[in-house]
Amino acid sequence: MNGVHDLGGMQGLGGVDVEGNEPVFHNPWEKAIFGTMLATMGQGMYNLDEFRHGIEVMSPAHYLTSSYYEHWLETIEKNLIEKGIIDRDELDARTQEFLKDPAAPVPQREDPELAESLSRLVRSGASTRREVSAKPQFEVGDRVRTRNVHPRGHTRLPQYVRDKQGVVERVYDAFVLPDANAHGEGENPQYVYSVRFEAEEVWGDSAEPREVVYVDLWESYLEPL
Repeated sequence: MNGVHDLGGMQGLGGVDVEGNEPVFHNPWEKAIFGTMLATMGQGMYNLDEFRHGIEVMSPAHYLTSSYYEHWLETIEKNLIEKGIIDRDELDARTQEFLKDPAAPVPQREDPELAESLSRLVRSGASTRREVSAKPQFEVGDRVRTRNVHPRGHTRLPQYVRDKQGVVERVYDAFVLPDANAHGEGENPQYVYSVRFEAEEVWGDSAEPREVVYVDLWESYLEPL
């Protein structure tokens, strides 16, 4: 979808402030949100693409004025409510209880087996690479054009490289297609390609000379030339 989350090429947002020696978590609640994401996604309550799409549908004003882990909290709540795992009224009631008494103890339930499983997940990761029987549609050196699409749902095709011509530089394995996986349409794995775009093709006359842009794109984002 076209939204404030897709900032490639956007202007007027100011510089990026880099914090020296930035900690992993600025506040204890951020650590709790990180753990909540692992515990919920790690148990298959929602997938990575549903998680990302939940951030994309935040209101623009809220998105731009909230922090990184606030984005995470927003999408965790949204996905758990939509999946019927928690209830909005129950969540609101519990929130009000803790606002009235921030020092109130939080219910604890230890699950060593789950904790160990999630620890392994953090250490080893979880690839979305999949085996497919079809051959790649494109080869290294093929000239391609990105599709000019404006989907209402999730996509990993950035706005700034839509309807642009490029050259396939590398062919990767097949991976889960985010556009389908974010909306309950199955994994639909496709090959992914590293596509090389001349900077002038992307940015026009304002491009720096002799610069190029590489973007990894799923097969269905591309058309042959």
